[in-house]
Amino acid sequence: MTSVQKRVPVSPEAPHCSSCMLGSVCLPAGMASHEVEQLDQLVQERVRLQKGQLLYQDGDKLDALYSLRFGSIKTQLEEASGQVQITGFFLPGEVIGLDGMPDGLHSSNALAMEDAEVCVIRLIDIDDISRYVPSLQHQVRRIMSKEIARSHQVLLALGSMRSEARLAAFLLNLSERMSALGYSSTDFLIRMSREEIGNYLGLTRHPT
Repeated sequence: MTSVQKRVPVSPEAPHCSSCMLGSVCLPAGMASHEVEQLDQLVQERVRLQKGQLLYQDGDKLDALYSLRFGSIKTQLEEASGQVQITGFFLPGEVIGLDGMPDGLHSSNALAMEDAEVCVIRLIDIDDISRYVPSLQHQVRRIMSKEIARSHQVLLALGSMRSEARLAAFLLNLSERMSALGYSSTDFLIRMSREEIGNYLGLTRHPT
């Protein structure tokens, strides 16, 4: 696995927040159009990842959040013994990197499950733009709240649901997320393997 992150400047003609097709599910979701236009300067860099490449790893300093443009990414914890616990699967339009918010250091590894690209949302730029777009901070808090709710749902599933119910809840959640992207809610391609899903849902102890 490669852990060196190469950030590439966004060209002027490339899609920005105001023209991105993922605006309805990404950071600008629900913001007024004139506010979204002011977010165009928020994303100045992107990172292209190959399958299996690390976006960041446990212990890396947090200086940005990442919005997934295409592809899919998983986050996982890795023990010195080699045991792995998957903590999340991310689809286009979703924001990655919130695990580092509490103390400024990432607490997991984020790996591309297929070729992917992310927008780099630098924290310093969020602070600067929030001075004249106050709703941006609200958007960041909204995304953080959704991530906390997702974590609570996973804990609830692991603690109180039978294995069949865990899998059904996972597939229903994935269906809803795919539908929000404009894809079929009943016929879609799952990038994660059975072993990865089982690991995430606590249905297997096999290393991933």
